[in-house]
Amino acid sequence: MGVLNITPDSFSDGGMWLEFDAALRHARQMVAEGADVIDVGGESTRPGASPVAPGEEMRRVLPIIEALAGEVTVSIDTRNEAVARAAVAAGARLVNDVSASLWRVAADTGVGWVAMHMPAEPSVMASHAHYDDVVAEVTAYLLDRASQARRAGVTEVWIDPGIGFAKTAAHNFSLLRRLDELVATGWPVLVGTSRKSFLAAPSAGRALPADPVKGASMGSVPERMEATVATSTWAILKGASMVRVHDVASTVMAASLAAMAS
Repeated sequence: MGVLNITPDSFSDGGMWLEFDAALRHARQMVAEGADVIDVGGESTRPGASPVAPGEEMRRVLPIIEALAGEVTVSIDTRNEAVARAAVAAGARLVNDVSASLWRVAADTGVGWVAMHMPAEPSVMASHAHYDDVVAEVTAYLLDRASQARRAGVTEVWIDPGIGFAKTAAHNFSLLRRLDELVATGWPVLVGTSRKSFLAAPSAGRALPADPVKGASMGSVPERMEATVATSTWAILKGASMVRVHDVASTVMAASLAAMAS
């Protein structure tokens, strides 16, 4: 899954793909590099991000979804029902739902749905990074949402542990270490570690940050790219069915090598 953020404020590539022609070129480049799905988002959900009005979110995403729908599977990265329905009407075939609440849209329209774990709004989620057992709690939450979706009639249901969403670096690495427990539930697992701040410290030989807010400002994006490939490959080897990345070519190469060696 290749990431296409049509936003001014995403943590990694905010502002880079706001223009339609630039976004379309970048999406097609990711497809050429091996992306099976292009995930189009018009609202940043980084820690501390402010919500975007649905009308503005639609203005950003619908033209590019319409342009890409005949070329590749498109997913809409949103937590807004109106945006999700409009995106599906424009050609999106997967709702990548950080709120894990839009399964009825998928049931009504016959598309796939991803339930991600995010226990609070992006603007305040850093203060919610408290768990007795992060893996058990995330798994229970996702199983509940996935089961509700299946009962509602959604045939393609994915679960995503929400790496970096209201989680410290230690929580994120626990989820990666025990990812096979999520895989063992039988639901296909989507993992997104791409360029996230918790990767900056180990990439640069520093200690892991304990605080998710402080961690969000650590390190530069370039020093996270190799760690992204490493953690994405790890997720694949642990059984993830899809990884969500900004850097498609390097991840496809690593995944192919991992498949040959496994």
